[in-house]
Amino acid sequence: MKNLREAKIGDTVRVVKLHGEGAVKRRIMDMGLTKGAEVHIRKVAPLGDPIELTVRGYELSLRKADAEMIEVE
Repeated sequence: MKNLREAKIGDTVRVVKLHGEGAVKRRIMDMGLTKGAEVHIRKVAPLGDPIELTVRGYELSLRKADAEMIEVE
């Protein structure tokens, strides 16, 4: 499986699993990135961090370190 960081601009992927512990995992879930959520990769900043996503109808910027914790298909 690949993680969200490996997805390309323009891809729409589905969240399969969240890795991580405690507060970090809870923060990711609070942003709407839960199992089964569809995520569209809108753009990536010039230096690769952060990644801009559309999830559940709103735009979200996510750090690469956090994106690596999200397994997608």
